[in-house]
Amino acid sequence: MRTRRMVYFSIAALVGLSVYFGWKVTARGAYESAEYKVVESDGAFEIREYPELTLVTTSTKFETQGNDGSFMRLFRYISGSNDAEQKVAMTTPVFMQRDAEDIAGKMSFVLPKEVAEQGAPKPAGDGVQLQQRQGGRFAVLRFTGRMDGESVARAEASLRAWMTKRGLVGEVNAELAGYDPPWTPGPLRRNEVLIRF
Repeated sequence: MRTRRMVYFSIAALVGLSVYFGWKVTARGAYESAEYKVVESDGAFEIREYPELTLVTTSTKFETQGNDGSFMRLFRYISGSNDAEQKVAMTTPVFMQRDAEDIAGKMSFVLPKEVAEQGAPKPAGDGVQLQQRQGGRFAVLRFTGRMDGESVARAEASLRAWMTKRGLVGEVNAELAGYDPPWTPGPLRRNEVLIRF
């Protein structure tokens, strides 16, 4: 009986370790992340200074969370669907921006700093473009859970209220940033809403 318990415990421990290390390898910590400087921090709220970033961008429908083919269009680009047939490392975050008063918008991958500096290869696929994201200051709120319409609206309202208290006037459109693969449990996810000012 005791031997059987030890076998079950050993198997459970091995499965647990495999899941943990599998998650660590595919989680946000395994990827280069877009650089920024924290200018001010207030709990979950921050003011950040971003440099100019090079993005590969495509159109998306926000509520689909990439299931409309937008994520795969960008993934094909970094997998070699570009004029240099160059594989490009995945980075974090994935930026998303909705058009004003609409569910449509853009999804973007940040290109690694070295690739951007050397000259990003041009996309070979339809519907994918290179774009420069202008540097500047952003108010940011980090939140967990699934990035759906309700959670985003709540986070954006909180961020705008925080900005108003500080006399900061932000742009009309907010930007969203997701840092985790889809299988990451909600409480462990890192999501952000960013508003340029």
